Amino acid sequence: MALIYHLTYKDAWESARPTGEYAALSLAEEGFIHCSKDIPQLLKVAARLYPGETNLLVLDVDLEKLVAPIKNEPSRSGEIYPHIYGMLNVDAVVRERVLKVDAEGGHFLDG
Repeated sequence: MALIYHLTYKDAWESARPTGEYAALSLAEEGFIHCSKDIPQLLKVAARLYPGETNLLVLDVDLEKLVAPIKNEPSRSGEIYPHIYGMLNVDAVVRERVLKVDAEGGHFLDG
């Protein structure tokens, strides 16, 4: 199973889940949903954009179940990130995990 990872606020995901589709704000603003290719990349994003934030979830997205097209594209820094060009169908999310914060405000995942 090939996975990518999406970082979202817990309440945004919980309100979207019953509808069957999830759209991050970036879908309307930029035309795609930001994702990460692996957990180390996701943790770097969390540190840069959400320092100390405690209300975050990591969604493990199964590429085989994803309906919308995906493109691997470079960021401004040149690092390649997967982008979902459309709504994220909730049945493509195979696991939800709480992104935890340590005493210094850094993020980590259990398991």
